[in-house]
Amino acid sequence: MCLAIPGQVVELKEDHMAMVDYGGTRREANVMYVQPVIGDWVIVHAGFALQILDEEDAKETLALWDEAIEAFKQENSG
Repeated sequence: MCLAIPGQVVELKEDHMAMVDYGGTRREANVMYVQPVIGDWVIVHAGFALQILDEEDAKETLALWDEAIEAFKQENSG
């Protein structure tokens, strides 16, 4: 299952690889299908960056995820 959580490219490496930061958790992703620069926001599925997002869309998506997580916590808190 893909959750489509935006991550920010913090390092470009050799062989089409990049380090992507997901709110403090960093993972490598293959960027052969997109051409990001450091600071770009990407959507990664199965280890491959498939889309570059603008910062506004990325932050809006992250805010929606925060709302969903908070609603889940409230629903399951008691």
